[in-house]
Amino acid sequence: MAAPDGGGAPLEEFRAGAQALPAEIFEGISAAAFAVDDKGITVAVNGRAEKLFQMTASELVGQDAHDLLHRDSHGHPLPRTRCGLRMALLTHRTDHCESDWFTRGDDTLLALAWLITPYELAAGNLGALVLFYPPHEEPAAHRDDAEAPTTLTELDRLALLAETTTQLTSTLDVDEALHRLAALTVPRLADWAVVDLINEVDEVRRALVVQHADGVLIERVDLQGPMPPVPQESPMPLSRALRGAASTLASPSTYHGLPDSGIAVEQQRLFTETGMHSAAIAPIRGLREVLGALTLGRSHRPDPFTVSDLTLLEDLTRRAGLALDNARLYERQRTIAETMQRHLLPQMPTVPGLQITARYVPAPHASQVGGDWYDAFSLPGGATALAVGDVAGHDLDAAGGMAQIRNMLRAFVWTHPESPSVAVTHLDQAVMHIAQEPMATMVLARLTTAGDGCWRLHWTNAGHPPPLLVNYDGQSRFLKGGHGMLLGTGTPSVRTDAEVTLPPGATLVLYTDGLIESRRHTLDVGMERLRRHAASLARRPLSSFSDSLLAQARPDDNDDDVAFLALRTPDPGRAG
Repeated sequence: MAAPDGGGAPLEEFRAGAQALPAEIFEGISAAAFAVDDKGITVAVNGRAEKLFQMTASELVGQDAHDLLHRDSHGHPLPRTRCGLRMALLTHRTDHCESDWFTRGDDTLLALAWLITPYELAAGNLGALVLFYPPHEEPAAHRDDAEAPTTLTELDRLALLAETTTQLTSTLDVDEALHRLAALTVPRLADWAVVDLINEVDEVRRALVVQHADGVLIERVDLQGPMPPVPQESPMPLSRALRGAASTLASPSTYHGLPDSGIAVEQQRLFTETGMHSAAIAPIRGLREVLGALTLGRSHRPDPFTVSDLTLLEDLTRRAGLALDNARLYERQRTIAETMQRHLLPQMPTVPGLQITARYVPAPHASQVGGDWYDAFSLPGGATALAVGDVAGHDLDAAGGMAQIRNMLRAFVWTHPESPSVAVTHLDQAVMHIAQEPMATMVLARLTTAGDGCWRLHWTNAGHPPPLLVNYDGQSRFLKGGHGMLLGTGTPSVRTDAEVTLPPGATLVLYTDGLIESRRHTLDVGMERLRRHAASLARRPLSSFSDSLLAQARPDDNDDDVAFLALRTPDPGRAG
């Protein structure tokens, strides 16, 4: 059956193996509906879904619905670890979300609520039915804009302010806070929400423009971007708000005539593009400075804003200012912490004949710093030391402990360059008395070259995932020798060295467990995934090999950071 809105494919053409949904039921659903299989691949859509996402059934069916449509509040692809839809699908449970962001065919963003419930497809394949509908299911959201109430009772105002406080203080992400502010005010108070922000060097950016149309929120990226400087003497409403003056009303007539500044020109454009006939503009103040301004506009509702609306608007922006202050402070601290972490990690040495590269990926939802680290440095006699380790914890203490252990390791390796196991034994004895965070795992290796041109690797392993060796022809194996107790247990143990000759053109990978751990499968499964991906990338240039391996092998539900060190031996018979 073709979708009634046009462009739809017959249901019998949906993905092979899917049980045909009863057409009259599927098309009769009053919300946009998707049917997906157990992997999240779309097997059917109704006409409302085609219209909502501005894509045809042929463009939607057969695609991973998450990858194709799901976005974060910035418009970037949403990591699978943060996808509630995917988690509900994998655990076969019914779930819903009041507001999430999705893209559509014209690259605009939609704020949508969703409901997912298990649905049995053919051959016992348990997929799911997903419904998308406007967020905040209030009666106003389903009326025509002209019929929506334009005034709020005192109880409504108090409820809105309470919800604003709860919504904005529960996130430390600036863009997420802005999108929540827009969703709270549109369409409840206005047809448009516009946020202009001032950064640390007094530059203005139109950070968000959201409109309400066809029952959903649409982000107008084309109206966002950098703004001209704030004029110090301009009497225009937005200029005054960005200087911290009281809230005020505006209309297209406010900006008629010769503009007095670049911001006035942009405001003329805003009123023209949006069709707003009335706007209310208020400053967003932090504790110490003006952070920006919020503009609420009406284009479809016939009644204009009045002076009585400004009190509520100022209450909203006061709460928004406190939330943005906290979010900005958190972002600054996070940036400082991540910068510190990266500065603690060393630059790679230059070793004639070898390619060496390293990567560090911070934990996506932790404090952005942790105990994962790598190191590589030259030793007397031309040998090269390589190390990857993981100190327990994901905070500044773990980062500090990592720096202590790495620095001690360098000292012990320098005084005992002939044997990795001897150096690690001394380190283990020292960390119990010196290190701030003594519990750690690590691999320490010593790489040398002989007269025959081959490279030999000696290593010892202190409770860490084993190194991975990938030959040029794609053969691969884990180096499981030299394994011993992790550091800091206080238990005496005998450590040994293992040895292997690295073939020409081989790639050695040292990594931390963030690359293989998953809540959904065992470490053995994670290691096998890593091995297979690495083998498939064996002939990639080392930098591309490293980036692709991190992207492909790292489990999407792992919140750990990753330290990664890779080297490649020369192969005189092959270029690159």
